[in-house]
Amino acid sequence: MSLLQTLALQNIHHVGIVVASLEPAIERYQALGCPLLEVTNVHDQRVRVALLASGAQYIELLTPLDDDSGVARFLAKRGDGLHHVAYQVRDLASVLQHLAAQGFELIDAEPRQGLHGWRVAFVHPRSCAGVLTELVEVVQQPRHVTRAHRLA
Repeated sequence: MSLLQTLALQNIHHVGIVVASLEPAIERYQALGCPLLEVTNVHDQRVRVALLASGAQYIELLTPLDDDSGVARFLAKRGDGLHHVAYQVRDLASVLQHLAAQGFELIDAEPRQGLHGWRVAFVHPRSCAGVLTELVEVVQQPRHVTRAHRLA
């Protein structure tokens, strides 16, 4: 595999949407035909997350667990709306090294664990035309979130 193939973004993995109230947002996206896969707390990011399928990609609805988290500050300043776009990559550590060498401002210089053991890192909005960008390396697909299930 070439370096370009290793570093290339594979596809949009998910979009993250911040909401003040999770249940009504889940219902709206389900009405659009997006099946709910799970709802869980991500304590280190101080958010409650609903993961919904949208074809081969995901929608991640986020609501803060407390008033002092980054997502809470985002919500207070901007209200409900698009928070980030996440792209799947093959080798996250190599991508981060490459981006750092290219002058990108990284929020995470090293991969960290996200949902389902996915390795994730964020790129500052200043480096991506004002959009918070998440990079995701799917180490293993969770049992209940298989491609067949997402496309059903």
